[in-house]
Amino acid sequence: MPTKVSVIIPVYNPGKYIQPCIDSLLKQTLSVDEFEVIFVDDGSTDETPAELDSLAARHPHFRVVHIPNSGWPGKPRNIGVGEAKGEYVQFVDQDDYLASDALRRLYEMGHRNGSDIVIGKVASNFRGVPHGVFRVDREKCTIHDAPLYDSLTPHKMFRTEFLRENNIAYPEGKRRLEDQLYMMETYFPAKVVSILGSYTCYYYSKRDDGKNAGSTRPIPSGYYGNLREVLDVVIANTEPGEFRDMLLRRFYRVEMLGRLSEPNVLKYEQAYLDEMVDAIQPLAKDFMGDGVHDGLGAISRIRSTLLRRDDRQGLLTLAEFARGVKGVARLEDVKWQPNGKLAVTVTARLTQGEDGEPLKVLRRDDRFYLHPEYTDGLLGEGELVDVTDELDEYRAEMSLRNRETAVEWPCAVEFTSAVEDLGDGACEVVLRGTGQVNPQGAKGRGPVSRGFWDVWVPVRGLGLVRKARLGADRDPKVDAECRPALLGSPARPVIPYFTDPHGNLTLDVARRSKKLAEYLEGRPLLRMPGSRPELRLDVFARPATAPLTTELVLAAEGGRTHVVPAQVVPIEGRSHLLLPERVTVPAGRWQASVRLDGEKNPALDLCPVTVNGGGRLRLGSELPVVDAELVRATVTRRRKATVRRRLRVVGGPIVRRLPASARKKVRRLAAKFVG
Repeated sequence: MPTKVSVIIPVYNPGKYIQPCIDSLLKQTLSVDEFEVIFVDDGSTDETPAELDSLAARHPHFRVVHIPNSGWPGKPRNIGVGEAKGEYVQFVDQDDYLASDALRRLYEMGHRNGSDIVIGKVASNFRGVPHGVFRVDREKCTIHDAPLYDSLTPHKMFRTEFLRENNIAYPEGKRRLEDQLYMMETYFPAKVVSILGSYTCYYYSKRDDGKNAGSTRPIPSGYYGNLREVLDVVIANTEPGEFRDMLLRRFYRVEMLGRLSEPNVLKYEQAYLDEMVDAIQPLAKDFMGDGVHDGLGAISRIRSTLLRRDDRQGLLTLAEFARGVKGVARLEDVKWQPNGKLAVTVTARLTQGEDGEPLKVLRRDDRFYLHPEYTDGLLGEGELVDVTDELDEYRAEMSLRNRETAVEWPCAVEFTSAVEDLGDGACEVVLRGTGQVNPQGAKGRGPVSRGFWDVWVPVRGLGLVRKARLGADRDPKVDAECRPALLGSPARPVIPYFTDPHGNLTLDVARRSKKLAEYLEGRPLLRMPGSRPELRLDVFARPATAPLTTELVLAAEGGRTHVVPAQVVPIEGRSHLLLPERVTVPAGRWQASVRLDGEKNPALDLCPVTVNGGGRLRLGSELPVVDAELVRATVTRRRKATVRRRLRVVGGPIVRRLPASARKKVRRLAAKFVG
């Protein structure tokens, strides 16, 4: 069978940090005869060479190539591509790892589209991730119609012949920004790029020794000498104009002005700051013209202006100011929706300073400017920063982020912005909207995994992005609405709660730590009228939630207990506990509780029940009864369900023998009466 994928891993003295990578490759769902793993050992001096050779001896689809130390991953990657037998190559670093279904999904996407490059969604617990790249799946795109330039790490899948035909290779030897150079050299000739955004393929994992690649402080002269090569690739492949300016602006904003921004620039020694500015200024002069400068957000434009004027102290003053800008979000409301999504209503804004004062803009006639108190002493007297056209670009987003794996999923959200007066011409921009937090997952991906999922609100404005947590500032009514839920099939608990001590909103999915019983203590417990004992729990459930089989515990004085089966089912937006009508226990009064969290966890105390001589179980009349309107709706729904079942049993065989047109008429008639 032809090899579909060759995984190429440069290796140098990884120690224990390579094990997650190896484990993930052994767990791939792609058949072992469809992919190979090529470890290129760059002259390791630890136990790694012998361990890799032993691994390859046990797994025929693993290979090890030993080379003298080259000092950098470029040469090992080039050698790996030369050795590759696969239709595609996938680069992986030794201290990262792949999701188990990554190779299969990436290959299938690339193969069906004839893709030159396939980019899989990444997660990281220590480095920035370009989440905008992975917002949706893209079967076919190019650098001209997708923000590929925001994803410049090489941990992607490349069509092997595409790399060879275009003579694309890594620069070898010790250098910086080799990944950016490699990726820009691949993006321009690539005719088809595919993006898999609905499945997290690649995980960057922070090492506890702090020695992840790229973690050392760069030497400015070498770093920006290497960046010049990247910018030369952009110039060689574009014409002057908006597209070129957009690409150059990305490098100006991130690799250049980003190094002169908070918080890092505030930690530089003066000599290092001077060295950094001296290295950046020639690149800014040669590549970053007014078209690049003018497209920056307000704060970055000021920073660019200070760089052009060689105002090094001003760069520090601006960084100190920008460090004080925070994103804040007030939680106004939460409410479970019938579709199983948690609607989260938020008011968000940018603030500045320790007191959290609004980030102000100044209104003059029909124009808006960054408030001059922020630029006093930075810019010339009367020199204002016009932000009129940027106010419409203020926006907030919402995302769910797994606290342990760092996987992040965007939430559908709609925000509106309003410019509100603060007095004396000062204004602030306020964002209001509602996001849909979906534990069941969106189209193209399944439910979120078990774990703690934090809700984040990134707030964007004036060229700044500030992420805020929700919950510490919230409307008092939120706590009552923040109820647990049972969702999915099989049913999984989803428990929204507020962290201690910070009070931030988090979802515990599938009992990562929190328990239903704990969060139902003190919440309403209602009795359904009727012959069968039934309790309405304050647990949200959508109609599609699967029934949950559990245990009812009956306890009597003296310590006697009996355990009988019970079932939790979704009814009209809540979970109903259906108790057995008859139980085989002695007659008398019992205290009932239910094990919603398994046998090993405390049960939820319910209410007293009585059992008569015939074993019939009855709820006490002291429990409040469900609202009469809800009772009517439930009875009607159950009656229709009973009729539907009987019709299927009795009329189904007859209807199936009718002609197609008659079957449709009968079914429409039945639907009119029973839904």
